[in-house]
Amino acid sequence: MLLFACLLPLLAVAAWRDIATRTIPDTVSILAALIGLAARLALGPQAALLSVLTAAALFALLLFLFARGALGGGDVKLMSALALGMAPAMVWDFLVVTALAGGVLALAYLALSWLLPAHLARPAPAGGILPRLCHVEAWRIRRRGPLPYGLAIALGDAAVLLHRI
Repeated sequence: MLLFACLLPLLAVAAWRDIATRTIPDTVSILAALIGLAARLALGPQAALLSVLTAAALFALLLFLFARGALGGGDVKLMSALALGMAPAMVWDFLVVTALAGGVLALAYLALSWLLPAHLARPAPAGGILPRLCHVEAWRIRRRGPLPYGLAIALGDAAVLLHRI
């Protein structure tokens, strides 16, 4: 429960920043890694070592996907950092739920690219943060820009942690 309470604000920041700027701050990944590692160390050094090894293997796999252009660097760092706070068996659940959330996100973006009117594809010149964000997202969708996969990662981790509680 404490792990979830500590990680939830970080997941929200990661998702929000990825939606708004298509970047995930390094501080979010670093703090998630430290919190997760501390949680695993509380269970003993063997638990922490297994999590470090699992996170390192995941990082290697994700780095390969990054080199192929399938994931962004921030996504790789965030997923690896979050894996540090999980038992090795939970990492598989995290990957599956994240992939499912990413698939739903991709389908939503695909549907929106067909449905958005052309006038929404131009960024709004002024206004509040939410209308501007909607216009910018519409512009990105129409141009087939990258997905904010940090949102799928945050949803995947939150779902796995909530299921564990």
